[in-house]
Amino acid sequence: MPIYNILNKVINNIPEVQKPLTKLSFKEKLRWTLFVLVAFFILSVIPLYGLGQNTLSQFTQLSIILGASFGSIMSLGIGPIVTASIVLQLLVGSGILKIDLTTKEGKSYFQGLQKISTLFFIIFEAIVYVFMGGLAPSPTLTLSTYKLMQIVLTAQLFLGGLLVLYMDEITTKWGFGSGVSLFIAAGVSSEVFVRAFSILNSSGSVFFGSGLPPVGKVWILFISLINGDVSNTVLALVTILSTILVFALAVYLQALKVEIPLSFGRVRGFGIRWPLNFLYTSNIPVILVAALMANIQLWARLLERWGYPILGTFSGNTPATGLVTWVFSPQIANDLILGTFSTSSLFQALTYILFMVIGATIFSIFWMQTAGMDAKAQAKNIMASGLQIPGFRRDERILEHLLKRYILPLTVMGAIAVGLLASTADLLDALSRGTGLLLTVMIIYRLYEDIAHQHMMDMHPMLRNIVKK
Repeated sequence: MPIYNILNKVINNIPEVQKPLTKLSFKEKLRWTLFVLVAFFILSVIPLYGLGQNTLSQFTQLSIILGASFGSIMSLGIGPIVTASIVLQLLVGSGILKIDLTTKEGKSYFQGLQKISTLFFIIFEAIVYVFMGGLAPSPTLTLSTYKLMQIVLTAQLFLGGLLVLYMDEITTKWGFGSGVSLFIAAGVSSEVFVRAFSILNSSGSVFFGSGLPPVGKVWILFISLINGDVSNTVLALVTILSTILVFALAVYLQALKVEIPLSFGRVRGFGIRWPLNFLYTSNIPVILVAALMANIQLWARLLERWGYPILGTFSGNTPATGLVTWVFSPQIANDLILGTFSTSSLFQALTYILFMVIGATIFSIFWMQTAGMDAKAQAKNIMASGLQIPGFRRDERILEHLLKRYILPLTVMGAIAVGLLASTADLLDALSRGTGLLLTVMIIYRLYEDIAHQHMMDMHPMLRNIVKK
């Protein structure tokens, strides 16, 4: 196919980060991971040159989920990477784009398409952010200077998007986990710490003697207890406890596994248990749902600014009408405690829960089918390891039939549990968005498992003892 050949030539000419030629040690991976993380935080505080208006700064939660810092070089964050992944997952999962992901060539082609798609969305989102008024130059400039600064801003966003793309690739090949997961976990962790322990108030000054309450919920809890303020005490307590509850449940669900007994066909008396996690597709579908919801809110705001509020309108920072209100979580706990609960809030909360659960389930199934996690691909991996089902002849079809009993139910049930947990945390106003908290727990837990599995013997003895515990 001509198009296939053209795309292959483009893929082969796109610069990429080479894989290490030898297995990296724990210290080497840690060094590269910390380097990327520090670089990301430094780039997040470098402002865009020539920026005048930053109407995206109000989307705080959106910036955390996308690993972005609106108004800086990192304004795009991981948005283009995740958006490209959503589009390709939908195309491949629906059969519109036919790629055989069971072969090495198919996987390589899919990864190349994902990089091309990411580059496209970097350019596209940079143009949209600047030319549609999200990140715009100062309106006081002359027309020619204004247009020139638009080009300068777009170029800076494109550069930031490229840096994120290759920092993600560096982390994946030379560090721990992936850059996408790392940036999300870092952003959510910093927000949780600030919302829990910050001594600053909403104006950015220390709250002592300022007359304004602090941002940190722990301080609000103590101050409200001292002053006998029951409502604020309960609100702060619910926020803190809901965060702890989400962390505890997420760790518990992450540890649940179904173990399938297998034996080595050529060595009698020896066998292992092949684990299938309850949260089978891990955190990827949750990232995709969160990115989809974030994009809906972002486009609703931009369309409203352009005079076409087809996705809904906003009242300040809160959605007021249209589709965007139904993908925005109401603060049910606050409404109940303060006595402002209404029937519309209940319907909005139920719709939000359904959107999260159904969205997570759909993306989870697509990811299972396209990421080599289906029963057929797992059966091939098991057979290639020399394993088989005890008491049955060595046949891939038998193993695939057995795995089908577990993989699809685990994919669906895990997605439902993740959707319910994330939406519940949002409704209870946890210290960060439920999606972000859930993602952070999953990312850190999976990182812990990977490090313990791959580098238990070459890490520092003190760290080894901590990991063992």
